[in-house]
Amino acid sequence: MEELQQKFYNKYAVIQLDLVRNYINEIDWTNRLIGIKGSRGIGKTTLILQYIKQQYKPTKEVLYISLDDLYFTEHTLYNLADTFYKKGGVFLAIDEVHRYKNWAIEIKNIYDDMPNLKVAFTGSSLLHIQDAKADLSRRAVIYTMQGLSLREFIQFETQIELPIFTLEEILKNHISIAIDLKKHKILPYFDDYLDYGYYPFYKENKTVFHQKLSEVMLTILEIDITQFADIKTSNIIYLKKLLQIISHSVPFKPNMNALSQRTGITVNTMKNYIKLLHDAELLQLLYVPNKSLNSLNKPEKIYLNNTNLMYNQVGNQANIGNIRETFFLNQVSKKHKINASKEADFLIANTITFEIGGKSKTRKQIKDLENAYVVKDTIEIGSDNIIPLWLFGFMY
Repeated sequence: MEELQQKFYNKYAVIQLDLVRNYINEIDWTNRLIGIKGSRGIGKTTLILQYIKQQYKPTKEVLYISLDDLYFTEHTLYNLADTFYKKGGVFLAIDEVHRYKNWAIEIKNIYDDMPNLKVAFTGSSLLHIQDAKADLSRRAVIYTMQGLSLREFIQFETQIELPIFTLEEILKNHISIAIDLKKHKILPYFDDYLDYGYYPFYKENKTVFHQKLSEVMLTILEIDITQFADIKTSNIIYLKKLLQIISHSVPFKPNMNALSQRTGITVNTMKNYIKLLHDAELLQLLYVPNKSLNSLNKPEKIYLNNTNLMYNQVGNQANIGNIRETFFLNQVSKKHKINASKEADFLIANTITFEIGGKSKTRKQIKDLENAYVVKDTIEIGSDNIIPLWLFGFMY
């Protein structure tokens, strides 16, 4: 245990508090058992270490551990927690729980047997708490963490605190909001964000960002997905093929039979693979209203999860229309369910229609629709029902 404490103290010493995401305040840390899940590379480890440094001195009361540590090849999580608790521990942070076979059962036992210990754990976005054998769903409060919003990226670049706006505020007040934000010269930051701003690790070294992102994607495909799904490692090539096909689309409207022939995957297996890639936060799936997200329903459109993945896969050949729609869907879907629209691009709450386009996009497609908006790229300020695309990056 002493070795784990030393590793934690080393991390505690170097973790910075200059750039702390607002998401840290969305978590109710008073709960006894908290789970934070999300894709690799979005900053879960940094967030939990920052919380510890904000709230605790480096004493025996707090401990951070990662379950991919070699320590756990010979020791159990429960015994470690029991020793920590008996020595006065009050807060235990457990990282990478998906790397430990019996994580759910042992965390459930820790929760039941150590009533004065608070536990926060992080795990892959593929983690289905409701399916955990130990029934953690009744005990744990689960949060899903996303990558940086455009707003957060600009704050990381400038150290300027910027406001968050609801969808309702944007629709009602977008002109005055855009005028107030104009002094920050958003558009140059917007272009950079689309390329490399979603994953916080871009701060480490921008020149090798896409190399690191490729490694993150490879780890998700070859380790995370095979760990959570019954897929042979040799079949990962099919997942890579799927990503490549979708990456070059504008956006991708799936024809399952044609896709099956093109990839050599059966239709049913194809649907399961697409659902897995979605759960791993490599894809976004867009359905028509009243269709549920499951492995049996065919999505209307398929996008990569975020624009950084697009640039990583196809570079400057990425289709600009696809980039715009991917950005809008990625940023707005954090707080709103989005469906495909029959008349335009997107539909929210079955009542609000959005058509996404460039500077020359007209209202023609939505002119007969009520509560409909044109969302334009490359403009700083809109008018009437025309809203700048970048503004939807200020919703979290």
